Amino acid sequence: MTISSGDGGLLEAARHLDPDTIELRRLIHKDPELGLQLPRTQAKILDALTGLGLTITVGRETTSVTADLDSGRPGPTVLLRGDMDALPLTEDSDVPFASERDGLMHACGHDAHVAMLVSAAKLLSQNTDSFNGRIRFMFQPGEEGFHGAEFMIDEGVLDGVDRAFAMHVFTRLPDGVVLTRGGSLMASADRFEITVHGRGGHASAPHACVDPIPAAAATVTGLHTMVSRSVDPTLSGLVTVAHIEAGTTNNVIPPSAFLEGTIRALDAKTRADLNAGLVRVAQHTALAHGCTCTSDVIAGYPVTVNHDEQARLVGERAREVLGDDHWMEMPRPLLGAEDFSYVLQNVPGAMAFLGVCPPGVELDQAAPNHSNLMEISEANLSHGVAMYAAMGMYR
Repeated sequence: MTISSGDGGLLEAARHLDPDTIELRRLIHKDPELGLQLPRTQAKILDALTGLGLTITVGRETTSVTADLDSGRPGPTVLLRGDMDALPLTEDSDVPFASERDGLMHACGHDAHVAMLVSAAKLLSQNTDSFNGRIRFMFQPGEEGFHGAEFMIDEGVLDGVDRAFAMHVFTRLPDGVVLTRGGSLMASADRFEITVHGRGGHASAPHACVDPIPAAAATVTGLHTMVSRSVDPTLSGLVTVAHIEAGTTNNVIPPSAFLEGTIRALDAKTRADLNAGLVRVAQHTALAHGCTCTSDVIAGYPVTVNHDEQARLVGERAREVLGDDHWMEMPRPLLGAEDFSYVLQNVPGAMAFLGVCPPGVELDQAAPNHSNLMEISEANLSHGVAMYAAMGMYR
């Protein structure tokens, strides 16, 4: 039968797939893989897509999977993306499907993204009369800092694509609720390294040395002041020094001190200003203390910017498919980062969040994404399946 997005049939069809969605999510969860090479995860996806009539391409440089579903009628190509990779931390939950890989865990919900997208492919493959054109399913490795989307773009995943959509689960949002906004949704994320160079010696004779530690401490203060004094208060940006290392023992002044951290911004100009300002502050603070320094900003993901029209479409689809009580407009962007930003730099589209707060847990008490204690509710993964399908069906 033909399923439309507004009569409840789409969500009901997604719920019928709950056993498949949950089973695949758990299989992937207990067998996490890191980075760009995820052969076991890829094999699970390919097995789940078998028999759906999809044209499947696997990545050359990575273990990505691209699967096309053609309606047989002219129309646009809509890309739906789910990321595949895990994080390098040890899981401390007691769920029966907890990670079986030491030091690896699906602590950002990518296991759920894959499972929801596979179920959406199943649903849509049974209802090709519900859309025109082509739907492209993008299963992407290497989202967690490995720039996996860029590899897939280089290999042609966006060729012929007219619009794109992605979802991300979030534990501190109400279960089953979809949220997004137009414009900046998530921040850019650049990494910096600063080494302050002095001259080491005996800790009892600092006058005979050039101590890099006071210079490093002043650099931390200077960087925080630089943000508050140089960024328009109506915009957002931050610099966090997350790692400082210097010295080996109590009575030795070290020859150098090392600092590293992250730079976040919600627009390209603020990003560029903070990157340049960090280098300037680090160099001149070191000089003021008689030291020198080397500094490097390592480019990360750009700002994730939703196209306004596509963000409005997400809201329309969510209200039609899930109901008004399962849709919210995001009041402000997040300072996390996403490499779906690369997709949105190339084609119109939007990303949305799906709340998966575990049952019986207050939102602010839920273990957040990237926590070793993270758990998600599986009760409304069907909402994600239905939203993927609805965004693919829209013409």
